[in-house]
Amino acid sequence: MHKPSLIPDFAYDPPDEPLRILHEDAAIIVVDKPAGLLTVPGKLENRQDCLITRLQAARWDALTVHRLDCDTSGVIIFARTKQAQGFLGQEFEQRRAQKTYVARLKGRLERGSGTVDLPLGSDWEYRPRQKVDHVHGRPAVTDWQVIDQTDTETRVRLKPHTGRSHQLRVHMLALGHPILGDQIYAPETRDQHARLMLHAETLALHHPQTGEWMSFSAPVPF
Repeated sequence: MHKPSLIPDFAYDPPDEPLRILHEDAAIIVVDKPAGLLTVPGKLENRQDCLITRLQAARWDALTVHRLDCDTSGVIIFARTKQAQGFLGQEFEQRRAQKTYVARLKGRLERGSGTVDLPLGSDWEYRPRQKVDHVHGRPAVTDWQVIDQTDTETRVRLKPHTGRSHQLRVHMLALGHPILGDQIYAPETRDQHARLMLHAETLALHHPQTGEWMSFSAPVPF
């Protein structure tokens, strides 16, 4: 079976732009993350600049709850207390948190909506690449719906029911329509798209102090 070529180490050049805080109170901070910025520090020395360190410089008590891929933009939530961090962690772990994404895909989807239900696991030989793995993979489910399309690309709204690494990227690839600008799964599209065309549009969950159901959104930048 043909294996993909080794994934080249990407040049990390994070954007120099101010924080975009969507909401903050005594328990949480919600931010619109720009594409190209790591959520947490990378392992290599030149990858310490990231969203959490920038946020902590302005809000010292910010604590990580979940992550977005470096090249993905959009809504991400941070806690301000250990109690809130634990509560929000359970919102994600128990799948109470609801997320939607918008993506631009290569090619034209024939159907208007559908569900991808394919287990995913690490492609250890080509990390950080993930793959469909029916033997050792963990369950992963994504709903998709077409928003708009042309002859050459399709804009979709994606709703993941699980939170596997690279889930949306691998599931769209499995449909035969990878996300444009994906340097791992569709490197041939990178010349025309300087970033991954994937944006976390909305996040809804219960507030850790009040229990109120809250929804946050960030405008799609592409």
